[in-house]
Amino acid sequence: MRIATNKDSLVEYPCDFPIKVIGLHQPDFVRTMVALAQTFDPGFNVSKVALRPSKGDKYLGITLNFWATSRSQLDGMYLALTAHPMVKIAL
Repeated sequence: MRIATNKDSLVEYPCDFPIKVIGLHQPDFVRTMVALAQTFDPGFNVSKVALRPSKGDKYLGITLNFWATSRSQLDGMYLALTAHPMVKIAL
């Protein structure tokens, strides 16, 4: 049984939660984003990472599916991603 930890939240924790990250297609982008996800989810499953290059291959979209246990964890993940210099957009 899942229990929402915040009455205002539509997300029921814990749950798998996908976050799409977009940045320049550069050598360390995927490894860096996976390492960041692992700081918030130590059991992060790398096999669930999905990659999608842009049409011109300049940008790379990465979908990180991580185990969200609370609103504060999810907020921390978004804050860390949006503050990272390699990230253009986190959705």
